[in-house]
Amino acid sequence: MVAQKVKTMFQEKYRGVGRILISCPDRPGIVAAVSKFLHENGANILQSDQYTQDPEGGMFFMRIEFFKEGLEETVDELRRAFTTVADQFSMNWKITLANRPKKMVIFVSKEDHCLRELLWNWQAGDLNAEITMVISNHEDSRELVESLGIPYHYLPVTPETKPEVEKKQRELMEGNVDFIVLARYMQILSSYLVEHFRNRIINIHHSFLPAFIGGKPYDQAYKRGVKIIGATAHYVTEELDAGPIIEQDVSRVSHRDNVNDLKKEGRHIERIVLARAVKWHIEDRILVDKNKTVVFT
Repeated sequence: MVAQKVKTMFQEKYRGVGRILISCPDRPGIVAAVSKFLHENGANILQSDQYTQDPEGGMFFMRIEFFKEGLEETVDELRRAFTTVADQFSMNWKITLANRPKKMVIFVSKEDHCLRELLWNWQAGDLNAEITMVISNHEDSRELVESLGIPYHYLPVTPETKPEVEKKQRELMEGNVDFIVLARYMQILSSYLVEHFRNRIINIHHSFLPAFIGGKPYDQAYKRGVKIIGATAHYVTEELDAGPIIEQDVSRVSHRDNVNDLKKEGRHIERIVLARAVKWHIEDRILVDKNKTVVFT
């Protein structure tokens, strides 16, 4: 089975590898304190990235990937020990296991190009994720999804049934989700879901935000005679298409391109941008700061 093959591959590749994500007010000594902690606990730093917004009182962001023999058995002990350092610098932080697959739930509607891209990347071993289910308000992708052994849940949505459907979605995902991907899911999520999965729902918007928010962005772009079109992957917030941006890309177009040409080119960009954002989320490369992100790629 594909899922077991991918899981086994990442377990071997990243055995003993952990990651620390840190954000805190900038001050001298943070890097030294974290490095000293890892050294004293028998860990070796494999990669380190850091960024300071403003040397004069801004925020500090850091991502470290490290190796520690037997980390899988001692990670909880390491987390408890790190609280002393974290408290000293008022850190927001987390320590994760690189070989632990994140549980991903995909929401999709009729268009399946972004879903197919995620499934292909997963099958190719590029995403360390367990796709626990696909939820859709259409039946179109059932055969594709179930052929890979992934559960497919059809939950049609109307304005009247939306609260009931979202409650059912929550029930299905209980204990089976770390984050959600909206792979062209053409329904607006209510605060009932957004609040519960804060900074854990990734959406692909078929526009280079903040331009052309809402529906039919390619029609809007065509009417404006744009010379570039793009796509934006972002975390979902209560404000439509206004959450922290993770990744964007663009492609040049001209007056010769009609709406269908824009949509065709746009689908290509959407697939790439969403796959990048999902991969970076899985690899703990994203830190959210208010309505912006710091992405260590």
